Amino acid sequence: MHLNTKFPNIFSLDKVTLFEKTVFEVFRFQYKNISVYHQFCNSINKTPLSVSSLNEIPFLPIDFFKTHRIISEKSETQAIFGSSGTTGTTPSFHHVKDLSIYENSFKNTFQLFYGAPQDYCILALLPSYLERNDSSLVYMVDKLMKLSKHPQNGFYKNDFHSLSNTLRTLENRQQKTLLIGVSFALLDFAQQYPMPLNNTIIMETGGMKGRQEEITREELHRILALAFQQKNIHSEYGMTELLSQAYSTGNGIFTPPPWMKILIRETYDPLQVGLTNKTGGINIIDLANYYSCSFIATQDLGKNLGNEKFEVLGRFDHSDIRGCNLLMN
Repeated sequence: MHLNTKFPNIFSLDKVTLFEKTVFEVFRFQYKNISVYHQFCNSINKTPLSVSSLNEIPFLPIDFFKTHRIISEKSETQAIFGSSGTTGTTPSFHHVKDLSIYENSFKNTFQLFYGAPQDYCILALLPSYLERNDSSLVYMVDKLMKLSKHPQNGFYKNDFHSLSNTLRTLENRQQKTLLIGVSFALLDFAQQYPMPLNNTIIMETGGMKGRQEEITREELHRILALAFQQKNIHSEYGMTELLSQAYSTGNGIFTPPPWMKILIRETYDPLQVGLTNKTGGINIIDLANYYSCSFIATQDLGKNLGNEKFEVLGRFDHSDIRGCNLLMN
């Protein structure tokens, strides 16, 4: 059977039938060309000849990114993104064949949910991620800043005073601004420099990393909303192992882009997939992961709310706490 090795045009998918057709093309390609995934599929007797629905496609446990080089055969690696991890845990590594796919994914997703980056000044409060040189989140935000071209774009580590001055200046100019930050840093900043932000979107990316006693996302959003006089706090759901992100514009309800789909698996039967309005493990189809693996069983718990919307409710017990771990709801 001849399989197309050219990256499919996933960023123009607008119909369910086109999505499912592309999913099965990607499944066949990855089964043939990604040895780790091929072996995993065979081990559970799920092959392209025996699978006929999305729910039957094998989802690779995300821990394989800690132990294996997951990339299509004979592909060279253009970049390797690593997870931050925490003390005593094993980091994950995502071998990326083509960075332009990642860039197209986050550019198109941002445009879909927030409009043109050029309309924003982008400020990033990502101290823990800036300490590394392999963060996919820093790479994404840096590229969005370059698209924005605003002279006051910038990354901040611990200089809350400078960040507060910049925000006040932008607010006085009524400049549309995005402040994206890791949860513990946003919490620290909110407690030290509360101020009304009428023209700024506050977006948390998760991640307490043991810096403070963990709190629920609901409590985090309440504190941030009160400190910055915001109606809603936004959230980003992404991870090292993915090349796509989902966004929440409030209330912890996430929506993925058209080339990404969330399926929920039974907690005690990981091969039973397709639960709706019931808490279970989050499985992700990310078609941007064409040259690694598009079918990933995460260690996050969530709920499919229908209409392509979902909640993230926490983590499985005994699973590693990632640096980008989202707070439990």
